[in-house]
Amino acid sequence: MDEALAEFIKRTLLKIPLTEMTTILKAWDFLSENQLQTVNFRERKESIVQHLALLCEEKHASLNDAAILDIIYTQVHRHQKMWDVFQMSKGPDEDVDLFDMKQFKSTFKKILQRALKNVTVSFRDTEDNAVWIRIAWGTQYTKPNQYRPTYVVYHSQTPYAFASISTLKRNVPLLGQALMIASKHHQITKMDLRSRYLDSLKAIVFKQYNQNFETHYSATPLQERSLGLDINMDSRIIHENITEKEKVQRITLETFGDCPQPQLEFAQYKLETKFKSDLNASILAERKEPLRCLIKFSSPHLLEALKSLAPAGIADAPLSPLLTCIPNKRMNYFKIRDK
Repeated sequence: MDEALAEFIKRTLLKIPLTEMTTILKAWDFLSENQLQTVNFRERKESIVQHLALLCEEKHASLNDAAILDIIYTQVHRHQKMWDVFQMSKGPDEDVDLFDMKQFKSTFKKILQRALKNVTVSFRDTEDNAVWIRIAWGTQYTKPNQYRPTYVVYHSQTPYAFASISTLKRNVPLLGQALMIASKHHQITKMDLRSRYLDSLKAIVFKQYNQNFETHYSATPLQERSLGLDINMDSRIIHENITEKEKVQRITLETFGDCPQPQLEFAQYKLETKFKSDLNASILAERKEPLRCLIKFSSPHLLEALKSLAPAGIADAPLSPLLTCIPNKRMNYFKIRDK
């Protein structure tokens, strides 16, 4: 095991919190149970990592073994990455082919290796018919950078892939081509949807949630149901209209449903509009370029925050479709132009 590989293994192990070390090492399944029992996990982390690195060297760990360990760590800490969604499609007359995961991996790897002399590709299958792919990019003259990889999650027999893109944006077209050809699709596009919450992105594109109130009907009267808000209002100042409150709750439930919302942390709107005025002498009226502005809504849980606005009296019900359509449109990046 050369120095570069030993350093990569050590740095990967150092990223793992001590509370997760045993669990991740067992999931890795590279070191035997007997080998792990020789490690004192109560020692300082640096000593533990040094001991584990020596065990890996004794067992002749390969670069692929180290990459699999890094994939497992990333699976556990997937919220630390920003994930983009790619959608693929077949031609109008193309039939649905039987999917072969082994062939997919082989084709994907060959496409990248033919285009780039220096690239390492590793795979790890998961129980939900998905494969995690780790790509360390190099160039014709430099070795792959193991510390700035791209991670891809592809669910077999679906047109969607989720990618945490490294800073090497120039490799995105090649990545898209490899995904498209290996999965036997005709076209691939990047969706206007991204988040740190990979599971929520999956729920949105696979429609594994439901915004329809009727599907989640409950016999509990509306006035007895809570949206999780605890707002103490002075009755001497505000006289609450029960009928209006029920109406707001009904509209909110019809719009968002009873189920928990997918977790997104922002929605971004780019606005472009021409200045309109009856005063022809206005400087802005002579401007040929449209006026542009960017509006961004941010929250640790944006959709739940939007869901609470009307019941809290902060906004009127129903909310603008531009805010409530995010899961159905499967996008949180919008461009709004004049018609």
